[in-house]
Amino acid sequence: MKTILLQGGGEGSPFPMLLMMAAVFGVMYFFMIRPQKKKEKELAKMRDAIKKGDDVITTGGIHGKVFETDAETVVIAIESQAKIRLEKSSIAVINGVGAGTAQKK
Repeated sequence: MKTILLQGGGEGSPFPMLLMMAAVFGVMYFFMIRPQKKKEKELAKMRDAIKKGDDVITTGGIHGKVFETDAETVVIAIESQAKIRLEKSSIAVINGVGAGTAQKK
């Protein structure tokens, strides 16, 4: 009875394996990493353009209207007329446009 081993005998070059790894990384970059970075840049640009009167939704799900802004923070007025100060990075949706939305107003 003979045993057949499915291992390479150490012969041949590693070039095809390296080429395959590079191709997999290239596909991952163009279909996953690049679009995500583009979305992050768009959202950052939108956060920088927040102005008084914009309707926003935070990452925690709080809905409100922008009352005041500065370089890093924003004050929003919520339904009970309370005002809260948040970091701009915690804003997920601005005027119905934001992370995960496809339509722009």
